Amino acid sequence: MSHKLLLSALALCATLSSAAQNTPAQSTQQTAPATPAATAPATPQPVSKTPPNAPEDVAGIPVNYDESKVGTYTLPDPLVMSDGSPVTTTKQWETNRRPEIVRLFETQQFGIAPGKPAALSFDVFDAGTPALNGKAIRKQVMIWFNKEKTGPHIQLLEYIPAAKFAAHKPAPMLLSINFGVVQNAAADPGIKPEQVWDPKTNTRVDAASGHNFGKLNTDALLDAGIGIATFYYGNVDPDYVGGFSNGIRATNLKSQAERPGDAWGTIAAWSWGMSRVQDYFETDKAVDARRVAVHGVSRLGKTALWAGAHDQRFAAVIESCSGEGGAALSRRNYGETIAHMTAPSRYPYQFAANWAKYSGFPDTAPMDANLLVALVAPRPLLLQTGDTDFWSDPKGEFLAAVSAGPVWKLYGKQDLGTTTMPQAKEAILHDVAYEMHDGGHGMVPGDWNVYVEFLKMHLHPER
Repeated sequence: MSHKLLLSALALCATLSSAAQNTPAQSTQQTAPATPAATAPATPQPVSKTPPNAPEDVAGIPVNYDESKVGTYTLPDPLVMSDGSPVTTTKQWETNRRPEIVRLFETQQFGIAPGKPAALSFDVFDAGTPALNGKAIRKQVMIWFNKEKTGPHIQLLEYIPAAKFAAHKPAPMLLSINFGVVQNAAADPGIKPEQVWDPKTNTRVDAASGHNFGKLNTDALLDAGIGIATFYYGNVDPDYVGGFSNGIRATNLKSQAERPGDAWGTIAAWSWGMSRVQDYFETDKAVDARRVAVHGVSRLGKTALWAGAHDQRFAAVIESCSGEGGAALSRRNYGETIAHMTAPSRYPYQFAANWAKYSGFPDTAPMDANLLVALVAPRPLLLQTGDTDFWSDPKGEFLAAVSAGPVWKLYGKQDLGTTTMPQAKEAILHDVAYEMHDGGHGMVPGDWNVYVEFLKMHLHPER
């Protein structure tokens, strides 16, 4: 795969492209449906295509794209406690199993993040300006994490559907965490420009124009009565090893090298930032904070998935091509693996240091992506993949959703309804949803039709 490198994408996007080229509601006591065996279901691979520019070797570690070499594996059952006892009611899930799974991902994969900072503040410097040819009301907010209002922060850009704003009706929102700066999110000269972190100099520099992994479709959302909010992820925590001292994690850790095994990585930090935006939404009368969906692409797909899994205030989750460390199964030896992710030359800083101990031995981990996916239940979840994004293993994401489905069924919600993987452009839009576009990593324009339909089904913008 090949992606245009922008400074705003920082080191992680650059490395991924290089690798690709070179290498809660109240508990109700409901009876559980029969839980299928945790062994991965046999599902057909989509029509075979030669992986375009797929890396054969990354960080000195071979990459497998051969289904016959995936091997056999057994997944942890989302409805079985670690002591072997079954989970048969929603109360058991919420009181026992869900907290157990959250703790596993906190301590073994993403790291433990702090809570809401005591000095959190919101400076609304654009309280409502007509924008985008009258379709929207623009709002801009600085979210600060300390009383000095310095260092890591979020510059939030919001667009509220103009009709809802005029009618004083709080709008449902899609919160999309972005690789790029806010001024690149829309053709709007009223956006306050910001800078990006340059990993070469460890300083802020002017951002190039453009988009990584697809462009936000503000028009489609606004036309559907859904607002959009976005922010640049690097303002929370820069996306490269040398950026640690400029990020939010430096406020409670000595250094990247000295951090404990369960200390938070950058993905947990970016997810934490999404929760701080939700804190702000709860103060914004133009936003219905009970109807906020989160979205992200690639590593930010992992971020959105963890944010939605960890923070139950988010009403829905859309993740795009999250791959390894996100919705793709680690036990499947296909595409990127834990070993690739945590190699010293790649992204160990994005995760808890403990995750690296499962490198080469994913079956020894007490969790897998199916449990991460299950944490979103019973809220709606859309997994969006690409049929030639072999590196991110779209089949592995589908299988994770199949395995997690019984948790949605426990609540009387609709799982995928099939163990047969759909072809490209055959979207399954249930409470658990799956869409695979015809193409590679990231978003394509047609994905937004699916996103909007999914959000209309679950956020009900007609209200």
